[in-house]
Amino acid sequence: MTTHEHGPASSDYAPEHPARLPWAQLAPEVYKAMVRLDVAAGKGLDPKLVELVKIRASQINRCAFCLDMHSKDALAAGESVERIVQLSAWEESQHFYTEKELAAIALTEAVTDLTTGFVPDEVYAKAAGHFEEAELAQLIASITVINAWNRFGVATRPAPGHYAPGDLKH
Repeated sequence: MTTHEHGPASSDYAPEHPARLPWAQLAPEVYKAMVRLDVAAGKGLDPKLVELVKIRASQINRCAFCLDMHSKDALAAGESVERIVQLSAWEESQHFYTEKELAAIALTEAVTDLTTGFVPDEVYAKAAGHFEEAELAQLIASITVINAWNRFGVATRPAPGHYAPGDLKH
């Protein structure tokens, strides 16, 4: 095992669990449709904002593969390490984000965790106040799509740690 400044490189870690199912290979048409849907959902949105949304939903859903992917994609898009790290505690770290980003993050949480009921009117209204209607529709689509990807990830359990920006994307 190679040790780096703060511990082993991600490629040195062995996954806790083996991948369960290569779903993308076994259901290639579904996978291709998801990729197209993901691209369509992100159109017209700031790529860094989309990555923050994808990271936050993946944190809530505990999708390690998607967290690895989207943290790396966010860094490649110019996002700061500090804002990525603070995202899991965004309510206590609001000063790191714009009002528009905070509205998107709150909407992401509300759409992702439906166990307490519907998306609250105040959360939706705040997002609607920061996004034009078409942009808001795209944002909701992006949140919905990452939640679908997360479900594939937690069900089939691909190993995190080997993704590099530009690799297979979703």
